Amino acid sequence: MKAGQSPFLTLNAHLRKVFGERVQKIPLDAGFTCPNRDGTKGRSGCIYCDPRGSGTGAWALGKSVSVQMAEGMKWARRRYCAKRFIAYFQAFSNTYAPLHVLGERYRESLLGPEVVGLAIGTRPDCVDEERLSLIRQVADGRMIWMEYGLQSASDETLRRINRGHTVDDFVKAVELTQKHGIPVCTHVMFGLPGEGEREMERTMGLLADLGVEGVKFHQVYVVPGTVLHRLYESGRYQPISQEEYAGMVARAIRMLPEGTVIHRLTGDPSTGISVSPAWSRDKQGTIARIEAELDRMKAA
Repeated sequence: MKAGQSPFLTLNAHLRKVFGERVQKIPLDAGFTCPNRDGTKGRSGCIYCDPRGSGTGAWALGKSVSVQMAEGMKWARRRYCAKRFIAYFQAFSNTYAPLHVLGERYRESLLGPEVVGLAIGTRPDCVDEERLSLIRQVADGRMIWMEYGLQSASDETLRRINRGHTVDDFVKAVELTQKHGIPVCTHVMFGLPGEGEREMERTMGLLADLGVEGVKFHQVYVVPGTVLHRLYESGRYQPISQEEYAGMVARAIRMLPEGTVIHRLTGDPSTGISVSPAWSRDKQGTIARIEAELDRMKAA
């Protein structure tokens, strides 16, 4: 491995290989919700979910998708000298709306030829033939990534965290998406209540068997106001340590087929909120530990 080269295929390296230059993802909040919040399947969401969702909150501030995209592109040009971009629908479930609304919001993000891709974050129980066909049509030859939150391949864990879907829902969504020729990035979480090494191996084994093209790793961190926070305060939940998490991610990567794109190694807590464990804010330190563990495994 060359100096400075990652021991796995990062999303940045993958995009550079495809496009020949840096491509920056622009996170978007399109004002969608979630069936686990609007009463369809529940109202409280997953036990760890920030009530504000995973995103910027820009929609609630009155910023349209096109305004968010334009502002994000301007920032990325200045910060990274980026010239190409991927519209990343991040907050909540971005296939959970009527088809005509989805089409309008997706198209609104494609501001010009410099927007070379579309990434859609959603739940595996919120996709079907019509939605995937719409996304292919709107993308019009651009790169597509469907990002599905699985978190764990244990139905017992999914019930425990109030996820509101099953492992089978995920398998069906991946198979349907791959039938449409669209690559899948799966979100998984380590440190969930009641989980350890065995559950990690089961989850990664499923992803390897399905041949998912990408993975995002995320540690569990405790956000005030959540069900998980109450469990933490009562002593019924203990977060995973940084060392444990780094080792688990390294072992998980080793279980994936070569060429799997690693989109993310650790989560980023929203700015301004208190979280536990404190190491969740040490992103670079966590990444360094993961890479060091991978190097150690390779040398062993």
